[in-house]
Amino acid sequence: MTSPVRAVRPLSQGVEDPPSDAAQVVLALGSNLGEREAVLRSAVAGLSTTAGLAVHSVSPVVETEPVGGPVQDPYLNAVVLAATTLSPAALLALCQRIEAEHGRERNVRWGARTLDIDIISYGELVCETANLILPHPRAHLRAFVLVPWSQADPTAVLVGPGGGAVSALAAAADDRDGVRAFAGLDLNAGGGTR
Repeated sequence: MTSPVRAVRPLSQGVEDPPSDAAQVVLALGSNLGEREAVLRSAVAGLSTTAGLAVHSVSPVVETEPVGGPVQDPYLNAVVLAATTLSPAALLALCQRIEAEHGRERNVRWGARTLDIDIISYGELVCETANLILPHPRAHLRAFVLVPWSQADPTAVLVGPGGGAVSALAAAADDRDGVRAFAGLDLNAGGGTR
């Protein structure tokens, strides 16, 4: 059964429909449990070998303080820029499958996690269903997404409510002081360590 869609503007596709041309997508990855570096390397490798998803680049890795939720350890975060022929719903299912393969449990909202993969944007699609809101509803507020995204694509623009130039949004984000460069992990070079 198709999920009802509340569109902020008219949709050219539904969330279960694949795009007519490959859609540019932004995925945010985070990990703060277990072997964080190995988890991010493995997640990027999994995304890179998925049919229907072509990874163009991965941002530098940053270490960040948790935002919201219970007291927990710092995160490693990165942003993946890709093109996809998967529908938004199929991309969400893929992200959740890769999370589950890495031991992701959803017991505590905003709690610690082995792996989190969020769809930040899917082309210029602006919509809301029971399972998926695009663009991500808090992306415009989160430096742990905006800073690495702006490093991967300095000209990036976030569409939708609260959107704008990603670099400007990153500079204005309340949590920007909690974002630190994390040296030694290059997820673009086959996921290896420098």
